[in-house]
Amino acid sequence: MEKVIYTIGEVAEALGESVSAVRFWTNSFSKFLKPKRNAKGNRLYAPEDIETLKQIKMLVKEGGMTLEGASKRMSAERNAVKKKARVLDSLKSIRASLLEVRKSL
Repeated sequence: MEKVIYTIGEVAEALGESVSAVRFWTNSFSKFLKPKRNAKGNRLYAPEDIETLKQIKMLVKEGGMTLEGASKRMSAERNAVKKKARVLDSLKSIRASLLEVRKSL
């Protein structure tokens, strides 16, 4: 069963980024990310938020875009960005599987 809520540490680990990067992106892309907060004020992310953060990472880290450029692209072409992020995730998964097979040979 998949979790419904993730802490910022869990999200950072899933993305392979630092907690400060996730916090920075959350603040910079507040139009797209609205994590809930618990009584202590800690950010709690839904699976949709994690998908959005993956899209941001793809645009900023892998695509070399500025934060402003990534925000504009997500506003204008949200569905295209979602599809591209899903395709990249699939390709990374396939590559990892192929590397496992290669190691076993």
